[in-house]
Amino acid sequence: MSDRAPTAAPEPRGDTDGVRRVLVVDDHRTFTDLLGRAIAAEPDLAWVGAAHTVEDALHQTRALAPHAVVMDVQVGPGDGLEATRSLVTEHPDLRVVVLTAFATQSLMHRAVDVGAHALLPKDGGLDDLLAALREDGRDGFQVHPTLLRRLLDRPAAAASSEPPVHLTGRESEVLHLLAAGLDPSSIAKRLGISRHTSRGYVAALLGKLDAHTQLEAVAVARRKGLLHEHQ
Repeated sequence: MSDRAPTAAPEPRGDTDGVRRVLVVDDHRTFTDLLGRAIAAEPDLAWVGAAHTVEDALHQTRALAPHAVVMDVQVGPGDGLEATRSLVTEHPDLRVVVLTAFATQSLMHRAVDVGAHALLPKDGGLDDLLAALREDGRDGFQVHPTLLRRLLDRPAAAASSEPPVHLTGRESEVLHLLAAGLDPSSIAKRLGISRHTSRGYVAALLGKLDAHTQLEAVAVARRKGLLHEHQ
């Protein structure tokens, strides 16, 4: 029996009927079933299939032409992040939202490096996941605030005053360019670095500033006075 959700013949990616096609990749069939049905209930989203192995995810992405993929970090014995790298390399306009039950700094940076667009907790709210699937930006990287709090790993008895934020020279440059309204691709061109490297600096800034979007990072940086040093 096929694991795929019932669907019409695949359409090319892009703006067709205004409905975003979503493939769910996870080795837990109950999870893919429940999440798929929740996605299918949204008028602007369509659940086109479920894959339970990395190989099936690659095959179904080619066959079903989704606009977005929900990818678990671990898909059975397979590496969901390496699968993400393959998918984004083969389909550059594909949006991949990665789910994880346990986040580390290394995992966050790997997610950026492989081309994922968002990192969310697997036990998070459905609304946050749906919002990440609807997001149009191709270059930004979002980390859910719950994961950021875990990543920061601050002791419970932290001092009442906020610790200073130390940025490298390059991180400060990237921060100022974000504040000027540039996206990671434009920043990469301005600084002569790769897009992946640019997105890596943005991810590092999100972690250091305890922010889950680029706009929030700029707002926090302004509050901390980090955008006045080089102006």
